[in-house]
Amino acid sequence: MDWFGRASINFTTSPKSLGLKEKDGQETDLLKVCQAAVPPCQLNPLLFNGHAQTMWTAAKAHGPPLHYKRKIFEADHAEFNGSFAVDFAVTGPSLKEEADETLPPRTAYFTEDELSTLGSDDDKPMLVVLHGLSGGSHEVYLRYAIAPLIDSGKWEACVVTSRGCANSKITTGLLYNARATWDVRQTIKWLTKTYPNRPLFGLGFSLGACILTNYLGEEGSATPLKAAVVVANPWALHISSKMLQSSFIGHHIYQRVLGNSMRALSSRHKEELDKYTNIDTDHLLGLKYLYEFDRAYQCPTWGYPTEEAYYRDASSSDSLLAVRIPLLALNAEDDPIVSHLALPYAEASTNPYTVLCTTSLGGHLGWFEIGGGRWHGKPVCNFLNHMAFEVDLNSINDNGHGEQTYGNPKHGTSYDPIRRKMHVKLNR
Repeated sequence: MDWFGRASINFTTSPKSLGLKEKDGQETDLLKVCQAAVPPCQLNPLLFNGHAQTMWTAAKAHGPPLHYKRKIFEADHAEFNGSFAVDFAVTGPSLKEEADETLPPRTAYFTEDELSTLGSDDDKPMLVVLHGLSGGSHEVYLRYAIAPLIDSGKWEACVVTSRGCANSKITTGLLYNARATWDVRQTIKWLTKTYPNRPLFGLGFSLGACILTNYLGEEGSATPLKAAVVVANPWALHISSKMLQSSFIGHHIYQRVLGNSMRALSSRHKEELDKYTNIDTDHLLGLKYLYEFDRAYQCPTWGYPTEEAYYRDASSSDSLLAVRIPLLALNAEDDPIVSHLALPYAEASTNPYTVLCTTSLGGHLGWFEIGGGRWHGKPVCNFLNHMAFEVDLNSINDNGHGEQTYGNPKHGTSYDPIRRKMHVKLNR
């Protein structure tokens, strides 16, 4: 029972959690690491439920100040061409004067000279971050999570900006969706080449958590990332969407707020959408709710027959089955945007590489503590610091799971979590 803002915490993982070895030789496992990384969750008792926690995120809190330099990438994917932005966390005394008024606060473009000198042989861990729907590197929830890592001087970090977000420009008619993994994949490849000795880690929030989980499922053990954290992942988009539409507050507040954010994003890029697509932008900009936007934009742009088909395809709960690096997932059970019915308890209990940590309170990207702090930053930093500096990442013991496959060999069936379809071998 919750009392005075004290949330209960639960962990879900495989009966045989992923075996790990500390650098001092001590044997441990992923569950033990996660349990040690997650502190007690004492939240502000005045924000007594998920709605209060979620709505308080609209307060104009300043949060920890971070400065960024932006690099523009040209996409290397033939079909998903165009440009996208990546913001790199930077430190230095003159950054305040360098801020660009056309970009989010405390952000400027790299100069040509700075771009020419990017790269190093150092072995500092590097964090690749994905923000939430229509957000960016400036978001308060993101800065609360990564500021302690940057301020420690031991980490580097960059934020992959979803196309069109955070004052970035699009050069085609493509924005992004929850299966849009190609930009983070290209960024990770570039980081691997540019900083060959840096171990890479991942962190995603909300829709960015969905994208990151889908990327990890697609890559499996081939990803260069060593470990990752996903926070407030919506997991089963079709379930969350239906739950939102089924209540007054979900439909007329949350769906509308999310829809307004995408309408504003589309408005900023109306010229490009008119130039490169056949979408009726006047109709698009008159819509109110997120599911209406997804029907009017995501479906014709990506070829989905319905928004429900998009939600099912873009959901990441099945991708969780294919993750093959240590992954900590944080969700609040009272999150009104991510329904508790969408949380992947069964999938997490199947995969030893994943631990699902749920708190009974917290809302959607809330977790507000007394005094205004954000609890979620503590387990994020604790877990990443432990994995980067305490664990021997070359000694992972999968407890015999290996590249786990699903299906029934007796009947010639196999299941691919990424394709989300059962396959039957045909006798010819």
